[in-house]
Amino acid sequence: MDDLTLPDGPFTTYVAQRLFSDTQWRSLVRTGLVKPVLTGVWVSASVNDSVELRCRAASLVLTDDAVFCDRTAAWLLGVDVFHYRELEILPPLEVFVLRGSQRVQRPQVVGGERDLSPHDIIELHGVRLTSPLRTALDLACKLPRYQALAALDAFMRRYGLTTQVLWQELKRYRRRRGVVQARELVFKASPMAESPRESWVRLAIADSNLPLPVPQYWVQEHGVDVFRVDFAYPKARVAIEYDGEEHHDLTDEQRERDAARRAWLRDRGWTVIVVTKAGFTDAGRELWLRELRRALRVPN
Repeated sequence: MDDLTLPDGPFTTYVAQRLFSDTQWRSLVRTGLVKPVLTGVWVSASVNDSVELRCRAASLVLTDDAVFCDRTAAWLLGVDVFHYRELEILPPLEVFVLRGSQRVQRPQVVGGERDLSPHDIIELHGVRLTSPLRTALDLACKLPRYQALAALDAFMRRYGLTTQVLWQELKRYRRRRGVVQARELVFKASPMAESPRESWVRLAIADSNLPLPVPQYWVQEHGVDVFRVDFAYPKARVAIEYDGEEHHDLTDEQRERDAARRAWLRDRGWTVIVVTKAGFTDAGRELWLRELRRALRVPN
């Protein structure tokens, strides 16, 4: 079997039948040198599974009016809105067809019909998907509220979408499910958030009827930038920092730097509130928000 050359990317069973004899193909499958990506689509076993690979595979067997949407489109556009575990166990591809077309009915694919204008659709990686603007607003309607804001923030940061552009496009979404949530979140979204959890921190503060802090604030000494904090109330000298899952991967030196930075701030009269992953449970959120109200001298 060493002399057989496999295609570089995904290929259909029909293509395999043209490239290999029945005996060769059965041997490739039996020995695990090829693996299925989707039903009827194969790839060399040496190729790592990914959303991009599955989209390329799906494009080989989908009709021309099929469009990747929602979270699948976001991933292809470089915005990750998947749950952490889904990066290991990939979810079904989200594929929709234009209104009036036959829906895609294949394993590993979910979707339906959707009204899409020509300017809603772009081509990337050889597949058709919704544009950054369309994908951002679809997710703002569809995702749970905290995840929806994080998605809007990420698209604003990566693609330069503005509040005005998002709001103008939302006029097309009248009466669509989730549009009320999208209208609210568009005015809370910001390109300054550098991670989904930072978006969540900001929304939790807004939901508590507290004034929004300044994101990515540089603390100065003698007119010189010294340390940047995730959020700050400069006049009240209150800083909020998020330590996420990635914090566990920091080196001892990085942790010591974080501790030294926060000690430096506290020595200069700053209150530093550290929000961890546990801070997004109902009980955990109330704890740091209570600490924030106390620091801002706002009654609980």
